[in-house]
Amino acid sequence: MAETAALPPALVDSHCHLDFPDFEGELPDLIARAEAAGVTRMVTICTRLRNEPKVRAIAEAYPGVFYAAGTHPMSAAEEPMTSVAELVALAAHPKFVGIGETGLDYHYSADSAEVQKQSLRIHIEAAQETGLPLIIHARAADADMEAILAKGLKRAPYACVMHCYSSGPDLARAALEMGFYLSMSGIATFPKSQEVRDIFAAAPLERILVETDSPYLAPPPHRGRRNEPAYTALTAAIGAQVFGLSLPEFAAATTANFDRLFAKAAGGAR
Repeated sequence: MAETAALPPALVDSHCHLDFPDFEGELPDLIARAEAAGVTRMVTICTRLRNEPKVRAIAEAYPGVFYAAGTHPMSAAEEPMTSVAELVALAAHPKFVGIGETGLDYHYSADSAEVQKQSLRIHIEAAQETGLPLIIHARAADADMEAILAKGLKRAPYACVMHCYSSGPDLARAALEMGFYLSMSGIATFPKSQEVRDIFAAAPLERILVETDSPYLAPPPHRGRRNEPAYTALTAAIGAQVFGLSLPEFAAATTANFDRLFAKAAGGAR
């Protein structure tokens, strides 16, 4: 009798952008490749609320796809300011599982810092009202990010993931002390990213997620080309090394973490 090939460990891509033009016309094949790699669930992120209907339709079309929506900080000055009520209304959808991404980006968009802060505070309040996790983008804004997240937490509790974490160790420590999660992307696999790997190694395993942020940040051997959810497995392999675990152990831990944080998506899949 022929032996049955072992299935890859189940993983979740906690952050991707399936509505981006890079994937136009390819979603059935893209999702099939992800499932073949063990990526049974993924959260596709809407970064401009006017695109929410398209992102929602993708989640509705595929059992293993969930979605989140918000205004990306780099778009905050270009988009109409959202409201808590608007985000809360969107959150009523059964496959809407997170608020964001939102945050602060002073690397590319420092001139809109005040608008970004206003938008971030609105998203925090929506996360508090809905009980859904906040999805944070942070770049070159560590001090302001820590201050705003902490002030929000003093007002009311909320859950949060620092997506695609590549900021400094101080913000990571502060986020972990606030009870938040860090998400590992392809950045952690790059040869020159030892500081990022060290930050993750110092964090509790029960606060770690994995993601692609696809179509960006493809891990080796695909670096410099388009990323896709199937490559979550490549980042997870490095994550397993960072924590001294086997890939199945790391996959099981990060999947359990995802289910704890994104409770609305727990257990849902193909």
